[in-house]
Amino acid sequence: MKKKLYFLLACISMSACLEAQTPILGEWITVDDATGEHKSVVRIYQSENGLYYGQIIDLLEENADDALCVECTGEDRNQPIVGLTIIRDMQLKDGELRSGKVLDPDNGKFYYARVYLKDGKLILRGSLDKAGLLGRSQTWLPKN
Repeated sequence: MKKKLYFLLACISMSACLEAQTPILGEWITVDDATGEHKSVVRIYQSENGLYYGQIIDLLEENADDALCVECTGEDRNQPIVGLTIIRDMQLKDGELRSGKVLDPDNGKFYYARVYLKDGKLILRGSLDKAGLLGRSQTWLPKN
C-alpha cells in the first residue's frame, strides 16, 4: 500500500514539474535586428541553481565556427563564441525571464535583459537601464 502511495506522489510531483516548465526553454535561432540574417542557435535552459541561461550552440554564418569573443572581458575574453553563455542569471516571473543580463558578443558588453514570448517567437530585450527604456529588442525564431 505504501509503495502505491509513493508512486502516486511521484507521479503528481512529476506532472507538476512538467507543468512548471516554460516554453521559453529550448533552442532558438537568433536574428540580427539590423539585417534580418540568421546568426546563431542559442539553447535556453534552467540550471540546477534554479536560474535560466542561454548558451550559443551553433553559428550559422559561413566561416564563423572558430570565432572568438575578442571584445569580451574577464573569463569570456578570447573564448570561442560557440559555447559562450550569453544569457545569464535570469529568473522566471509571470512567464518571462527577468532580472538577469545578456552579453553581446559583438561588443563584449553586458545589458539588462528581459526574455518573453510573443506570437510563438522569443523576444529578447537588452537595455542599459533596468526598466528597459534605453535598449533594443531582437526577435528569435524557434528551431524546429
